[in-house]
Amino acid sequence: MDVQKEVKSLRESMNMNRREFCEYFDIPYRTVTDWEAGKRSMPDYVFRLMEYKARAEKMLVKDQDQEPVQRCD
Repeated sequence: MDVQKEVKSLRESMNMNRREFCEYFDIPYRTVTDWEAGKRSMPDYVFRLMEYKARAEKMLVKDQDQEPVQRCD
């Protein structure tokens, strides 16, 4: 896994700057900066969890934008 590209790509797909991204995932700014610069590695499972959280949040927001389903009784 190319952490440098993957982390930056995830951050950009979420339309966040580094500061917002760090706050969202509760990760130190320096850590994310090092990941994006290729100075530090991360376990694959950490990235997968970050990606999972981002997708889940996106789905929740998408669902909230839709009108509620009307029940037919």
